[in-house]
Amino acid sequence: MKKEISLSNIDSITFKEAFSKGSLATKLSAIVFGLGNIVNQQMLKGLIFLALEVSYFVFMITNGLHNLSMLPSLGTKQQEEVWNEALQVYTYTQGDQSIQILLYGIATLIITFFFLWLLVGSVKSAYKVELIKASGRKAPSFVDDLKTLLDSKLQWLLMSTPMFFIITLTILPLIFMICMAFTNYSIIGNHLVLFDWVGLENFATLFDSNSVLGSTFWSVLVWTIVWAFFATFTNYFFGMILAILINRKDTKAKGFWRFCFVLSCAVPMFVSLLIMRTMLQPEGAVNVLLRNIGLIQDSLPFFTNTTWARVTVIVINIWVVVPYTLLQLTGVLQNIPADLYEAADVDGATKLQQFFHITLPYMFYVTTPYLISTFAGNINNFNVIYLLSGGDPVTNLASTAGDTDLLVTWLYKLTIDKQYYNIGAVVGILTFVILAIGSLLTYRNSKSYKEEGGF
Repeated sequence: MKKEISLSNIDSITFKEAFSKGSLATKLSAIVFGLGNIVNQQMLKGLIFLALEVSYFVFMITNGLHNLSMLPSLGTKQQEEVWNEALQVYTYTQGDQSIQILLYGIATLIITFFFLWLLVGSVKSAYKVELIKASGRKAPSFVDDLKTLLDSKLQWLLMSTPMFFIITLTILPLIFMICMAFTNYSIIGNHLVLFDWVGLENFATLFDSNSVLGSTFWSVLVWTIVWAFFATFTNYFFGMILAILINRKDTKAKGFWRFCFVLSCAVPMFVSLLIMRTMLQPEGAVNVLLRNIGLIQDSLPFFTNTTWARVTVIVINIWVVVPYTLLQLTGVLQNIPADLYEAADVDGATKLQQFFHITLPYMFYVTTPYLISTFAGNINNFNVIYLLSGGDPVTNLASTAGDTDLLVTWLYKLTIDKQYYNIGAVVGILTFVILAIGSLLTYRNSKSYKEEGGF
């Protein structure tokens, strides 16, 4: 008697199982895609597999193999200047373009990965239809397979288009940027057209504190961490204090006070930052007003002195971001169980004791993921620094960064202004590594992770 095969078991079949237990036609499906489907009367599906395989080999013969062969060297042919006797002008021969070679090579590798995924799918599909026929049932037609895309495999239909754009617009550029960190692609040595692989040389340069780029990296990294700490926790605690004060039972017109603080959210942040930058210039409104009323003789160095500039960007960031924090924490504050405070009142706890033993632990417990994401966002807070101070002041003319530059704004200057694309790529990778490791370790050691559901 023929054994019945459940669809759930069929869908969980692995490539190893399909290749080892399948028939000869199933095994050959790893070489001739769709062969097993064609043999088992799934003609159209098998032909689609075969057409995709043929398309891959045509691509590899026409372009792919050349792209992969050029990837190790990134090109060697320089652009040459040739005198044209007929036209009496100099013409230029086409040389290799390393950036194009690198991009095409990575794209070819991604297409090859898709080809291997298709190979696995071809063998598994052939084995599935083989089992279905062995159980005495009719092989699903192409129309039946299309119907499953609207039912049991709806996720494949819905995710296919987003995945295509994720691969082409996110994964491909990300791999390209990572590869760039291992080249000498920069204006140094005129390597903007033709560049080479240099291994870990860029990382060594950046970690060398005796070099200009190395010393700049360490100073920018320290300031970035200091900035992220103060930008995160000053906003958090000021927002919490405002939320608590407004949420008190004795506070009248709570909605009005929330409206006053949240009103600044109606103005786009970049507009607010540009206005504040203009007002805090040496001849801006703030300095002119203070001089006119006799409080100062000389303009305050908001963006011309390192300490003043760093304090200024932190204070302005508080003014800009606290209203958003107020909204976030008001919702959390209103969800703290009232019976906790009632029990504390019965036990004779003061308001200060209630804050440190009930409010603060509960807020930290609920908002730990928010704090981590905010800290990571402040590490990459390009807008506030670039629009407010522009990274100024620049006290070291040999440096490529100002005293208020973060890693992200320094990366922008390295690539856009200085054309140190390789070093910029290294900075981007190190920023990601620092954030990923820091966020993961912090979250996994927090009570939000260890004691999920504790409240």
